[in-house]
Amino acid sequence: MSLKRQLGLDILEERYAYASDPVMGHTSEQKIPDTWVSTTCGYCSVGCGMFIGVKDGRAVSVRGNPDHAVNSGLLCPKGLSEHYTLEASNRALYPLLRNKRGKLARIGWDEALAIMVEKFRGVQEKYGRDALGVLSTGQLVTEEFYALGKLVQLGLGTNNYDGNTTLCMASAVSGYKRSFGSDGPPGAYEDLSRADVIFLIGANIADNHPILCQYLDANPRRTLIVADPRVTKTAMMADLYLPLKPRSDIALLNGMIHLLIENGLIDREYVAAHTTGFDQLEQSVRKYTPDHVSQLTGLTPEQIYKAALIYGKAKAPFIGWTMGVNHSTKGTETVNVINNLALITGNVGRPGASPFSITGQCNAMGTREAGFASSLPGYRKFESASDREELAALWGIAADRLPTSRGWAYPDIIEGAVAKKIRALWVIATNPIVSFPNLGVLQHSLDSLDFLVVQDGFHPTPTTEVADLVLPAAIWGEKEGTYTNSERRVSKVNRAVKPPGEARTDLDIFLGLAKKLGFYDELFPGWTQPKDAFEEWKRISAGRLCDYSGLTYELIERHGGIQWPYPTGAMEVKTTRLYSDGRFSTEDGKARLLPVEWEPFPEQPNADFPFVLNTGRTIEHWHTRTKTGNVPILERLSPNAWLEMNPRDAQSLGLKPHDHIDVISARGRVKSVELRVTEIIAPGQVFMPFHYAEANANQVTQSAFDPISREPNYKQCAVRIERAQIAPQYWGVRGSPRARVQA
Repeated sequence: MSLKRQLGLDILEERYAYASDPVMGHTSEQKIPDTWVSTTCGYCSVGCGMFIGVKDGRAVSVRGNPDHAVNSGLLCPKGLSEHYTLEASNRALYPLLRNKRGKLARIGWDEALAIMVEKFRGVQEKYGRDALGVLSTGQLVTEEFYALGKLVQLGLGTNNYDGNTTLCMASAVSGYKRSFGSDGPPGAYEDLSRADVIFLIGANIADNHPILCQYLDANPRRTLIVADPRVTKTAMMADLYLPLKPRSDIALLNGMIHLLIENGLIDREYVAAHTTGFDQLEQSVRKYTPDHVSQLTGLTPEQIYKAALIYGKAKAPFIGWTMGVNHSTKGTETVNVINNLALITGNVGRPGASPFSITGQCNAMGTREAGFASSLPGYRKFESASDREELAALWGIAADRLPTSRGWAYPDIIEGAVAKKIRALWVIATNPIVSFPNLGVLQHSLDSLDFLVVQDGFHPTPTTEVADLVLPAAIWGEKEGTYTNSERRVSKVNRAVKPPGEARTDLDIFLGLAKKLGFYDELFPGWTQPKDAFEEWKRISAGRLCDYSGLTYELIERHGGIQWPYPTGAMEVKTTRLYSDGRFSTEDGKARLLPVEWEPFPEQPNADFPFVLNTGRTIEHWHTRTKTGNVPILERLSPNAWLEMNPRDAQSLGLKPHDHIDVISARGRVKSVELRVTEIIAPGQVFMPFHYAEANANQVTQSAFDPISREPNYKQCAVRIERAQIAPQYWGVRGSPRARVQA
């Protein structure tokens, strides 16, 4: 602090000066930009249109785009402060290599890529091509996902490639494929404002996708049903709230199907014409009577009847779900039961009526469509010889270069490292030390590697700090391309400022590596910019369900995003829905009705661990706080983790609000978390957000995965709660302890 400031003579007049702006009105002079750059938000899958205000080459403000089809100018707290991520104190600036003293030291890009090629090739020559694993993200633009898939599968030649989207959306993907023959949400956001009944299952959109609430507000005629073990903010909006027991949603849905069949509230003509498997489904749900379902769910028979009749009598019912369904060992099958409910009533692809997976990350849909991980690009199937031959012909390569089956999924790659079958790992824009379940297994896997590369826009993070090589990447606001949101809307992403230091776009890193590998001319001939990837992807997607062929950057910009399919020759931009004609992406064109049995979740509470832990998000933070933890306003709003507990349980343990407690499972302990005593959580259950590295919920979560999708069962692990024995300590992003003074 200057002497003038100490004497009170410097009142920081420039910092706190105000002025009038024609767009923002009376506001801080520092936040008035020279220009506004249109783009799409880089957090969740809602896909809000926005503008970045740029002044003197810096992003100084943001505002929602009032003309955008998705958000009509609204932004959530994360979106309203997104520009702060661009100048966060923990941005990755230079390539870093771990030296002989064990320290990360700055090197040049040419050396970094050369070492990466040397190490990867060395591992593959010694242990086989699939000894290299790659873990990607849902945060890149579609053009980068498309390039990365080609680079990994055809250039590096490993099939062990997946993304952190498996940790949140794989069950929805697998469920759609099993029921409808292909991935792809059938409906649109518009359906939320047109439905007469909206049924949300394990979907707290008020916290996780808050801009979608405007569609509920625009629909005063709707009846909102919310099924969730916790009285979330979304549950508080419900006309009918169903406080079911954890992981009993399959029983509830089967019970509703039973009642709809019994009461003649199904569309038998639609079922006969457009589905297979009805007789088996009908037989499987006979035992799910209201009394039986009541015992499994904790709901009353009257609540079950009411939910079934409201849905069954609706003219246009919408079903939406998020992580409360997907994060489960039965996630895929839960999605299948949701689809069963929609199919037997003929409510797929109609205005207002569809089973709708609300996606997690900003471009999880982009990687599902183009990323070459869970399927071949364009929702083609690895197992289909005709799909492989078609794709190989489009690329001008031999069909036998394409894998005939999917490689290992994310958890299998991690377990493969533990078993020394994966020897080198490339992690891109994700932070598995915080995000992967059962932290002990993850740490063991990383310790077992010969070489770890982490490519991220931020450093240090818990994962970059253990890397052998760190590659600094550009983030949202610093590069160009497209995102696809939950309703299949392709929106434009634009560069507003330069990346800091020597950071490069992910596409530039991929192309640079391809040149070092000697595959650039074959895989990316003449590519220099995202548009080159986009134009090729349009040709690859042509004629597929996710058809981009009629799209251009200019057209997308003009309309504020356009839903696929949008084939060449499309004459108008309008709301699109899938399967409106009743034809599905299966061999016979019919959807599959799949019987599913309820089962108890894997780790039941017991005398040693009597509580069921649920994990989730808070509106202020994003994933592992790599970005939001360095945004001051968001960090002040939600600086620390907490645990919610019912008053009856707190009283029995002699605990009071704001006590510090430890959360213990059979696998580990989360120390010194603040206790919140509240009736929004039921007795016998506790809830903790998963964002906080210093109170990492994944120290206690379990290594249990959906056998079909391989998505983790982050929820429903058994824990006990004890009063903390040590003063609370908090760990900053840099990993050093930071004690806070307690009141």
